[in-house]
Amino acid sequence: MTASRDASLSAPVTAPWWRGAVIYQIYPRSFADADGDGVGDLAGITARLDHVAKLGVDGIWISPFFTSPMRDFGYDVADYCDVDPIFGTLADFDALVARAHELGLKVTIDQVYAHTSDLHPWFTQSRQGRDGDKADWYVWRDPKPDGTPPNNWQSVFGGPAWTWDARRRQYYMHTFLREQPQLNAHSPVVQDALLEAAKFWLDRGVDGFRLDALNHSMFDPQLRDNPPVADDGRVRTRPFDFQEKVFSQSHPDVALFVERIRKLCDRYDAIFTVAEVGGARAEIEMKEYTAGAHRLNSAYGFDFLYAESLTPALIRDTLAKWTGAPGEGWPSWAFENHDAPRAVSRWCAPEERAAFAPLKKMLLLALRGNVILYQGEELGLVQDDIPFELLQDPEAIANWPLTLSRDGVRTPMPWRVDAPNGGFTTGTPWLPMGAENLSRAVDVQEAEPTSLLHWTRSLLALRRATPALRLGSFEVIHADDDVLAFVRRHEGQAVAGLFNLSSRPVALPEGLAIAGQVLASVNGASLEEAGDLPGYGGLLVALPG
Repeated sequence: MTASRDASLSAPVTAPWWRGAVIYQIYPRSFADADGDGVGDLAGITARLDHVAKLGVDGIWISPFFTSPMRDFGYDVADYCDVDPIFGTLADFDALVARAHELGLKVTIDQVYAHTSDLHPWFTQSRQGRDGDKADWYVWRDPKPDGTPPNNWQSVFGGPAWTWDARRRQYYMHTFLREQPQLNAHSPVVQDALLEAAKFWLDRGVDGFRLDALNHSMFDPQLRDNPPVADDGRVRTRPFDFQEKVFSQSHPDVALFVERIRKLCDRYDAIFTVAEVGGARAEIEMKEYTAGAHRLNSAYGFDFLYAESLTPALIRDTLAKWTGAPGEGWPSWAFENHDAPRAVSRWCAPEERAAFAPLKKMLLLALRGNVILYQGEELGLVQDDIPFELLQDPEAIANWPLTLSRDGVRTPMPWRVDAPNGGFTTGTPWLPMGAENLSRAVDVQEAEPTSLLHWTRSLLALRRATPALRLGSFEVIHADDDVLAFVRRHEGQAVAGLFNLSSRPVALPEGLAIAGQVLASVNGASLEEAGDLPGYGGLLVALPG
């Protein structure tokens, strides 16, 4: 693996810091544990930020660390404006932000606006009766005459999206766990409260937000039934998957709420907002939420996160949706995150991982858009196999064994191969770490110049120094079953990418000769080879001016 920078391609970048940025996602429970209780914390993150900064990323995204009963591990927020004691204190958060900024890292945090915990004081007040000042802050509806739920909507984690509450003699809606009641984000008063929470963190120095499940934040007020999906032969493991989510999410007014979020963020300098958008209308909604200069900066979906294989067609078709047309937003891409299985476990055979992982990394960092790297991706971590009796993930427990456990991608970061629990904690880790991932520990790869860790650093340096890779257009010039070729252009600079996404050597198609200076090469790929590209071979080439 080799990577070098072409000085002729380097130029001052005048775009906002977030455009083309690489963001490193930190799942705080599993990154680093400073107090030895087996759960990662904010002080642990601060202690390990040097590792993140040394990678050469632009910023971090920290998954929820707010006060929570942890039924869904922080995505059930009980207090938007405080730190859960398991992660530390507000002072710990302030120290984290200060250290990140010292190291030149921007700080992005999650905001969860679709629901709260059922232990949030707002919900505690809302469920007391139909006349209180927070009575309509959540989605309450009377039962049908026969006592059944108001409609057929289903929850992601199984069963109806409605739970009966005897105090109000009504059902409340929950798209996820019953302990995550749906906020009535249609209400301007609720929006005001959520924006106050955002302002709390902006005033503490955060540089942006990742907006969780944003398209789930509003629903059809008429509560019309969702229609069934067409039978396509796919095995469905959850009732949620049997419906087209036409009415239970993605109300057009979400875009108007987005404009309020952006207006607040514009009062602060260089703020970056990125929405998580899933579902059948993800592409449409991603563009709606990022259109023009009055909505969000970026959005990302699940094009790659749950894809069964990495193919030229997948890259071509996904990137083709974002052409850079006037007024179009800016996409973000992730191959892995805290909800999606490790890509090296999904996309190649175990014996191919050593060759596939560096190719995958080079391709991800060559895409147009922002890149989100999930913790441990720089080490090539694999999906850990968690036995049923050790599962923590409520979705995996409910749908065992047909749903891939999210726990397998949430296992602790391995820092030192010879330390107990890989140096993650001195206590008992909340999830076990597999031996294969321990063998990929940071200290092992730090000592090996050809490791994936060093390769990641070199690719990030190349992307940062090459405006065509960070900001350029993306034109696919060839895509067949195995080979993907594209050109990225920016202000007279051009970089070509040539990738063999199969494990076997392939002959390059006729007419696909690329000439120029090789910026990066993986698995023996070379311009000097007579028309052959080795298995999982890849090249980034600076084209002549």
